[in-house]
Amino acid sequence: MNGNGEEQTSFEIGIVVPKRAVKEGDEDSDCVEVLVDEFKKAGLIVERVLGISDEFIKLAAPLETLGRATAELQIKKPTHIGMDLPFVWDEIEAFVKQPDGSLFSWCERYQCYNHLLYGIVNRSKLVVTLKYDGRDIHWGLGESLLRRMESEGIVKQVFPLHDEIKRKQLLRSWALNWWDFTRQPIDDIYLYFGTKIAIYFAFLGMYTRWMLFPAAFVITLQLVDFRQSQLLTLPVFFIILISWAVLFFQFWKRKNAALLTRWQINYPVGLDLRYKLLDMEKFSLQSPLDLIKKLGTDKTQEKEAYQRYEWLGRLMRFRNDAIIILSIICLQLPFELAYAHLYEVIGSDLMKFGLTAVYLFAIQYFTKFGGRISAKFIMYENNENREYRADSLVYKVFGLYFMQSCIGVFYHALLHRNFKTLRQVLIRRLMVSQILENLLENSLPYPKNKDCESGSSTEKIQFTSRVEKEYLKPTYSAIVGEELEDGLFDDFLELALQFGMIMMFACAFPLAFAFSALNNLTEIRPDALKLLTMFKRPVPRAAATIGAWLNIFQFLMVMSICSDCVLLVCLYDQEGKWKLEPGLGAILVIEHILLLIKFGFSRIVPEEPAWVRANRMKNARQAQDVCSKQLLRSISGEKKMVDELKKDD
Repeated sequence: MNGNGEEQTSFEIGIVVPKRAVKEGDEDSDCVEVLVDEFKKAGLIVERVLGISDEFIKLAAPLETLGRATAELQIKKPTHIGMDLPFVWDEIEAFVKQPDGSLFSWCERYQCYNHLLYGIVNRSKLVVTLKYDGRDIHWGLGESLLRRMESEGIVKQVFPLHDEIKRKQLLRSWALNWWDFTRQPIDDIYLYFGTKIAIYFAFLGMYTRWMLFPAAFVITLQLVDFRQSQLLTLPVFFIILISWAVLFFQFWKRKNAALLTRWQINYPVGLDLRYKLLDMEKFSLQSPLDLIKKLGTDKTQEKEAYQRYEWLGRLMRFRNDAIIILSIICLQLPFELAYAHLYEVIGSDLMKFGLTAVYLFAIQYFTKFGGRISAKFIMYENNENREYRADSLVYKVFGLYFMQSCIGVFYHALLHRNFKTLRQVLIRRLMVSQILENLLENSLPYPKNKDCESGSSTEKIQFTSRVEKEYLKPTYSAIVGEELEDGLFDDFLELALQFGMIMMFACAFPLAFAFSALNNLTEIRPDALKLLTMFKRPVPRAAATIGAWLNIFQFLMVMSICSDCVLLVCLYDQEGKWKLEPGLGAILVIEHILLLIKFGFSRIVPEEPAWVRANRMKNARQAQDVCSKQLLRSISGEKKMVDELKKDD
């Protein structure tokens, strides 16, 4: 915001085209020149920058241009009466502004940029012939100019640009602010990166703070000698641990609801049914909207079309899930059991470390391959929008990783029932996996960036433009590809696997909570630093919850109840007779108590704070009052018109 209360215009989108020399006389028909002229006609601010090997077009949009585009897209925004209504530029004062006083969020602005850039189409009655390096480019009727240039290889990439002023502010207040270990400027992160990334860092910060309690508890267990009550300590610790996990997720739901209310987001999914059904372009199944257009207004056929679409989609999803499960059983399970057997046979600790490192490297590539196959399968499911497709991918790929991470450990825990070996496996697995994750996550983007800057020659090339440096940075993408998921997939996957490992084997190695808490404390700032310095600015996503990951964490919690109870049985029944003696019976009672705690606390602790619920009800009442008054005015006006017509007659 500037001193006059208007939004400052900054360049937020970059377009890359090859650098070339335009011959005299071809300026009027040159593709890039025409594209720049069309951007200006659309109301965008354009700046051209010459780089070493490419040319860059920087774009910014004034407030009015964004407002007009928002109105054309009919994007719903919250109003002061609590209702989300399609934006109207002439009624700008009726809509609620962002926490920093701006009118549009980063996600809304990015949608508007896409609409403005790809909405430049040939509206003439003839095919337009454009020139590019001696080639003729035919711009068809109704065709998007930018898409045409992308297909011809003229436009290399369209990507979001970092706002240098806001980026430096976040570096000071967030990435380089090491004194506040878990405190973060979540509102500023939301305004700069969008909802999805802000929700991730809010979750990571809260998870790390809550992790400090079990970490302190297990350190106390290690320091204090309980002697005769040693066997009673583990069940008590396990009950406290499950209660902690249940309460954490319930209070996270409350925090998530509070954040959405503070950001004026009333629909967590981000899209209503009309937009979900329109987002079907990548599926082989024909959407019901297309079928209804062909079938006409026949209600029976319309119902049959929706039912056919629904059940065929579910069958396809079931088929894809079955393929993934069978591949895990037939291909991955023997590999996992072979690793577990070799680990048990090898006697040298150094060789065990090496075997674990090779194994973790191997499963990285194996899962990357499986994730890409899963992404191809998902394209043939009738998931309503991108976030639903991403959730389906999350479930499939997590299944692969879950089997990889836990089969070998379960092998040691249940078949051999050797707690000493199990602790050694957990220590090595946690240590090696954390080291590898940090190396792959934080170190690899840096060499890529350095290679791009150094080029093929031995001398380092100094770039004069910031936009060229931004272009050469790697994209914030996931290991399974960037079609459906961004880098948050890897970050959430790391947290989920860590949570599953420390929870499911808590009774065997309680000290894992201390290592995990220490790792998470050092995770926040590097994650922030890589987003602000190592990667391009990520494309914003509309999802406002952690989505499928919450269900995965809940699943891991139930699995931990079962696995830790089995571990306690192994611990107390050293002879292997498996008799229902008082100790083993008590463990079965503990299991039922923990399941009751799991599902009972979910009902006791509400999922949203009272002030959020009261605010929502207040907005609903205000909206109802406004609609009622408007309806009464309409009815009264119609009655007056009828009475006047009767008098005239």
